[in-house]
Amino acid sequence: MTGRNQTTISEFLLMGLPIQPEDQHLFFALFLAMYLTTILGNLLIIVLIQLNCHLHTPMYFFLSNLSFSDLCFSSVTIPKLLQNMQRQVPSIPYAQCMTQMYFFMLFTDLENFLLVAMAYDRYVAICFPLHYTSIISPKICFCLLVLSWLLTMSHALLHTLLLTRLSFCEKNVIPHYFCDLSTLLRLACSDTYVNELVIFIMGGLIGVIPFLLIIMSYVRIVSSILKVLSLQGIYKVFSTCGSHLSVVSLFYGSAVGIYLSPSSNNSTVRETVMAMMYTVVTPMLNPFIYSLRNRDLNDALRRILCKKKIPFYI
Repeated sequence: MTGRNQTTISEFLLMGLPIQPEDQHLFFALFLAMYLTTILGNLLIIVLIQLNCHLHTPMYFFLSNLSFSDLCFSSVTIPKLLQNMQRQVPSIPYAQCMTQMYFFMLFTDLENFLLVAMAYDRYVAICFPLHYTSIISPKICFCLLVLSWLLTMSHALLHTLLLTRLSFCEKNVIPHYFCDLSTLLRLACSDTYVNELVIFIMGGLIGVIPFLLIIMSYVRIVSSILKVLSLQGIYKVFSTCGSHLSVVSLFYGSAVGIYLSPSSNNSTVRETVMAMMYTVVTPMLNPFIYSLRNRDLNDALRRILCKKKIPFYI
């Protein structure tokens, strides 16, 4: 069976969330509100950065792309979740499941690489302020973005193609609300050794190395500030890096909770809860984290609102 695509099913059944039937409408309204908040919040950041020429800097270039990634990331899973909450049979076609898994991995990896690029940007800005514009040039920013897209697309496509060669027999119930790679591998009735080997190897390259690069960037930033030993320098670090550190903690904390925590009897419920943090809560909170602590974004929003009010005073 190994190596041949002998798929005998045409769709999967998504078990969704462990919610009582009488609470379905309440949670549907809650998730819909969270999804709309995610879309509007990230769109607002993108629009503000595009409209304000003072925000056309490397830091906000990466931030706008991070907002775009969050917007797409939540749109991969939440609309299907909302649709299935209103259906008697929460199914997803085989091809749509593979597509959902591909884009889920793509935007997960893209956010991972964007967080690395933003950490590198803050490292250069704090440790080499006089050479910042020459090191983090628009050309470098564009190259980093293109490289991130190419790596993430290749990685997601690799896992998707490897998964399509597996056979899925009578087991088609996914104990989740979206098509997750590890869950699909457990349903396969053919040998998954190659898939698991690729996950182990690529997981270190795509997941661990970017995280270590972020840690190294902040170690260098802290060591550089400690040499100065000034309150102004410490305040500068927290004011410029606090938002990014918060987003990194949310992103990697949720990922560790899903993939690296030990399995238990209630692992399915735990994985579902952590996945909600990963796919719903984090993309929704990111715009608030960056906007509440960012004076430039607040000023840009204030100027746009003031311009809209001008005709009323004339």
